[in-house]
Amino acid sequence: MIFSAFERMLAFRYLRSRRQEGFISVIAGFSFLGIALGVATLIIVMSVMNGFRQELLGRILGLNGHMTVLSTQGNLRDFDRVADAVRRIPGVVTATPQIEGQVMASNQGRASGAIVRGVRPDDLKARKLIAEKIEAGFLNQFGGEDTVVIGYRLAQKLGLLIGDRLTLISPQGVPSPMGTLPRIRSYKIVAVFNVGMFEYDSSHVFLPLEAAQLFFQMPDAATGIEVFATDADQVRRLRQDILAAAGPGVRVYDWQQANSSFFNALQVERNVMFLILTLIIVVAAFNIISSMIMLVKDKGRDIAILRTMGATRGMVLRIFFLTGASIGIVGTLAGFGLGLAFCQNIESIRQALQALTGTPLFSPEVYFLSRLPAIIDWREVSQVLGMGLALSFFATIYPAWRAARLDPVEALRYE
Repeated sequence: MIFSAFERMLAFRYLRSRRQEGFISVIAGFSFLGIALGVATLIIVMSVMNGFRQELLGRILGLNGHMTVLSTQGNLRDFDRVADAVRRIPGVVTATPQIEGQVMASNQGRASGAIVRGVRPDDLKARKLIAEKIEAGFLNQFGGEDTVVIGYRLAQKLGLLIGDRLTLISPQGVPSPMGTLPRIRSYKIVAVFNVGMFEYDSSHVFLPLEAAQLFFQMPDAATGIEVFATDADQVRRLRQDILAAAGPGVRVYDWQQANSSFFNALQVERNVMFLILTLIIVVAAFNIISSMIMLVKDKGRDIAILRTMGATRGMVLRIFFLTGASIGIVGTLAGFGLGLAFCQNIESIRQALQALTGTPLFSPEVYFLSRLPAIIDWREVSQVLGMGLALSFFATIYPAWRAARLDPVEALRYE
């Protein structure tokens, strides 16, 4: 649609408030704010949801394997043979034997539940999420039968420092004449990691594989083999290859099976938030309709004079279409800028609000992450902008059409 200079001048003049049109301008201002805040909020929420999902996925798949090869009959005995066979499969990056078990971690009267993972020192050093997130100590000291690496929140909870000894208590007891006694062993802390996810930092303990075999009484055995693939989304395709290479008596459990309910719930929540926040833009579009209808009614005499001076219906339609569409276009672009600025500085804003109110916002105990992430998906941002502009245009069509259909004779008669 092409607008002449006269049409643009008249349309923008109608946007400027005069005393008798103050109420109409107030409604137009609320329409502008509604669209701007709706678009900005939608961009922010979608970006935070994207960041939340990617951060969780990166940490879950950084600490846990994409797949785990387990025995169908208890522990995995020939784990080295199975691991070597799995490593040869195209698409597999690493296959790491491990022992996993639940324990009670204690120190000087403090206790907390923990998950012990027994891995070989070289395998732990090759795991970037741990190796690059060492908060204190040195990972190259991890090894032998007397060392341990723990999460920093667990260390804080139990009051432990590098060089202190952590006591692990296994519920799987040792038979004795006095009955079954729990297995108790203390280990020297050589490193503390901080991956930024509360669940892992507060509960995970890494032991050397040989020390874990001794502690859990699993000589020459492992609970499973963690497998990392080049593409986490292709685990279903690799499943059959792994089963064939590992031989009979094993099963494969992948990350999609382990976390399906969590990520499905996250996707449902994301879709619902998108729908709810879209209603803000829809309400703002209805405000444009109401303000434009009131403007058309107030400008009835002006429209009649324009028509008698030779203005066509198309010209009147374009004038009022441009007037209403300008509110939506400027509001959408303002919301776009506000949303991007907020997303790029969201962690600083969170820290500032937290310092101002003195209340922890987005506590890691509840939201799992120690920082608030935001990842902008430009495809989604384009969809939000397109929706905001489309609703603004559609909201302007009826008032502009009504202005163009106004009979100049009737308008002048009732003035």
